[in-house]
Amino acid sequence: MIIILDRQDGKSPDGLTLIPWRGSRPLIWDVTVVSPLAASYVDKAATNAGTVADKAATRKTEKYSSFSSTYLFEPIAVENLGAFSSSTLNVLSDLGRRINDNSGDVRETAYSLQRISVAIQRFSSVLMHDTLIVDSPVL
Repeated sequence: MIIILDRQDGKSPDGLTLIPWRGSRPLIWDVTVVSPLAASYVDKAATNAGTVADKAATRKTEKYSSFSSTYLFEPIAVENLGAFSSSTLNVLSDLGRRINDNSGDVRETAYSLQRISVAIQRFSSVLMHDTLIVDSPVL
């Protein structure tokens, strides 16, 4: 079964559950990783950890508001220094609880947060490596 989420700008969210999540509506999500060190975010980031991620989550929610009648949208917003948006923490806690109900392992939420954190660290290290300038040897 292929599900196409139609938008005028041709963009679509990152994922969709095939099983209804809540209220007979499937869950769709879109992932955003933001840097609180960007010049446009430094003032907001200095006030509280997660502020920039919360702002990114709000923007994503507005972007996908046209899907609200058919789908349950959850933005996944994380700062590259580790802070999660409050909505991301809520959905990951809910997901962890649902997995726990089936597996019996109470650490499922912690595992999800760790997996995401490790993925961001790996990606950040690749980005950092790609910005390094390597001097070529003089012949």
